[in-house]
Amino acid sequence: MKDAVDDMLPRSIILQALAGHVPDRTPVWMMRQAGRYLPEYRELRAKAGDFLSLCYNPDYATEVTLQPIRRFGFDAAILFSDILVVPHALGMKLAFETGEGPRLDPVKSLSDLKGLRETLDPSRTSPVFEAVAKIRASLLAETALLGFCGAPWTVATYMIAGRGTPDQAPARLASLTDPAFFDTLIDRLVEVSADYLVGQLEAGADAVQIFDSWSGVLDPESFVRWTIRPIARLVRLVRTKRPDARIIAFPKGATPAGLTRLVEETGVDAVGLDWTAERKAVRLALGGKVALQGNLDPLALIAGGAGLDAAIDALMADLRGAAHIFNLGHGIRPETPIAHVEQMLKRVRGF
Repeated sequence: MKDAVDDMLPRSIILQALAGHVPDRTPVWMMRQAGRYLPEYRELRAKAGDFLSLCYNPDYATEVTLQPIRRFGFDAAILFSDILVVPHALGMKLAFETGEGPRLDPVKSLSDLKGLRETLDPSRTSPVFEAVAKIRASLLAETALLGFCGAPWTVATYMIAGRGTPDQAPARLASLTDPAFFDTLIDRLVEVSADYLVGQLEAGADAVQIFDSWSGVLDPESFVRWTIRPIARLVRLVRTKRPDARIIAFPKGATPAGLTRLVEETGVDAVGLDWTAERKAVRLALGGKVALQGNLDPLALIAGGAGLDAAIDALMADLRGAAHIFNLGHGIRPETPIAHVEQMLKRVRGF
């Protein structure tokens, strides 16, 4: 019977975990695994000229996505792109300043919002979908391809402030002082993000992740309103067209109670945990309802040595027997030594 069940499982161990199965070994990938810590990325980035040219050139985006797979053999590739492709495709001006991050012309009112598109500009999304198809064609079946988008709340914070801020106060204030505008903005983002994820899935992505990188600045009531409910609607819209879609949510800073409610109300297949999450508490609260992804501190990866080994061992022990996807608790930092990534992979795969 076990052999028959095994024959029905996906070849990708990440997809096995997302289906609720505990794989024979723990799958591993890293958020931002294609990036500045790799010399081959820096070389291609210089050739492209600027970050957006790298994102919108399907050949460049494919190459960057595949670089960490060739070097490390991760169990998943994640599309090289950016969450701000969505507001860019809505008509917002977008630029990335070296050392400063993204810059957009802020959207602060219903009048500003009316000046944007209601649907995504195909000239912005088509290169992304082309890259997805190219990447999938270049990967072995055992290697999952993940697409992604930013969660409506997180994308809205950048659209309103025009940049990242320490606590995203401009968006929080807008949600309190102009709820009609904020509701309309979130609704727009839910709808277009669903279309964007469906496009990635149809182009060949095996699963998608929703990044809510700024959900941790929300109070519990606002977390329900601006993180859980929009993600729930987004998931429903995606599965209207792709009923089999595997979806990971990464609500950075969420509490065990918040994660429990998010899982119950959204129907996602996995939740990503940031490095501050109490793994045992989350595992107890969720009771095996979804796969758990995470949550090594990116600074532990920079530190390396015995401390890195100890952090990995503790993480693996806490989640032994669960449907677990090993990952960082946030994106890998540019100053991370490649040797430490190799150390991490050796430790995880030998556990």
